[in-house]
Amino acid sequence: LSAVPSCNPNGVRDLSTGYPPTDNFFNDAEEPEKRYLWRWICFQGPGLVLELRSGESVHWQNNDAGRSLESALAGSGGPLENGSLLAALGRGSPDGLGPIPGLRLTCPPEALENELGGFWNVLLNQPGLRVASPARRALEVRSARSYLEVARILASVYGYQLEPVNYTQGVGISGRLRLARLSEEGESPVPGIVRLVEPYVSGAVEMFGERAGGANLAGLIWGQELEEATGDRRYANLIVDVANRYRPGVVGGAPPPCDPDFRTEDMFMAGAMLGRAFDITGERPYLDLLVNFLIDSRIQQENGLFWHCRPAPFYWGRGNGFAAMGLTETLTYLPGDFPGREAVLAMYRNLLDALVRIQNPSGMLPQVLDVPGSYQEFTATCMLGYALARGLRRGWLDPSYQTPLNLAWRGVSQRIDSMGNVVDGCASTGVQESLDEYLDRPAIFGFDDRSGGMALWFAVEMQLHQVQI
Repeated sequence: LSAVPSCNPNGVRDLSTGYPPTDNFFNDAEEPEKRYLWRWICFQGPGLVLELRSGESVHWQNNDAGRSLESALAGSGGPLENGSLLAALGRGSPDGLGPIPGLRLTCPPEALENELGGFWNVLLNQPGLRVASPARRALEVRSARSYLEVARILASVYGYQLEPVNYTQGVGISGRLRLARLSEEGESPVPGIVRLVEPYVSGAVEMFGERAGGANLAGLIWGQELEEATGDRRYANLIVDVANRYRPGVVGGAPPPCDPDFRTEDMFMAGAMLGRAFDITGERPYLDLLVNFLIDSRIQQENGLFWHCRPAPFYWGRGNGFAAMGLTETLTYLPGDFPGREAVLAMYRNLLDALVRIQNPSGMLPQVLDVPGSYQEFTATCMLGYALARGLRRGWLDPSYQTPLNLAWRGVSQRIDSMGNVVDGCASTGVQESLDEYLDRPAIFGFDDRSGGMALWFAVEMQLHQVQI
């Protein structure tokens, strides 16, 4: 049983109509509450929504999906108005799921206890009314899919472009190659990927300029995997060429081209590219540079979480996801006796412990980690899940972390439809100046290459963990 004591806490505007909201999630300047309420209800998938209103007389009303309750409740107050929350929940496929039965009770305060008592008796005495809603059934169908099934859905949509050269494209391409190595079902993606990247690899099309940042450089994250699939050394050399752009900065400073303010994004970008360069060449200076960067950052707080960067003391969800991914990628390539490895491992474990404590019952992480009511964000949860799955598979974590991993997968898989569309991936976000700016970042519902690529990595890692490869 979940309850929302007040759907309109400020009472500044009339939020009783205008459902379903169709845009501006969750940054609407006028009515953000409407978006939060709608999305939360849809992905809770409740069996019934009961709306309570104060009025002079008793009226029970039901939406279209709640018609089975109509005859059991006396005092029908007529149809619900179009555009109301309950009316919109009871028709069609809200948020791509299914309708949710809804009842509205309007009554004076002194009648509330009696009316609710009668209502509970109806539910207790008629078990047929206590069934999963179509929305809940749709969510359960999604979460029942296998890891490979979800991965194949995502791989049919993401990883088909490289312009602009950026990690948001590169992770999807990498994910398709990882899936192909894991499962030979269907046509191999390798020839198509070779054709896609050839103009860039040959030099016919410029990848990026000399001032490219870490996000651009990580757009080539697929290089080693494509070399393994084809035997063409040019692809692995791309990784090494990119890694050679990283160079020591001032003592205690971030290595250019990393942001001098030590942004968490660079933990992932540098970890992915420098770690792979070491794996390809065996040259330890790549790891020296990487480990020193991570240890020198000093943006992990006593609670285990990371600020976005030194001047931005905000616990952004994906920012901590980047940190988790960066530490995971680094540990993947660090030899067991490498100096600083234990410090990196401690950073990783402290962060995951903090994220698991924050994780919602749905499995999702909030957009801002220390604001529990902020929207449930897709990419951060994928990144947490990937870090947990890799850690369990490699023995960095004990088996107790399997429970939060399962929760993360459940939350993510329920937010991926049969076409690869995702729910509430935070839009591209640079360093913000205030907490409100992080809270108000737009959430993408539908196609999103950033979200899709991370989800594909997560799905493949779940399969690898399951079969212990």
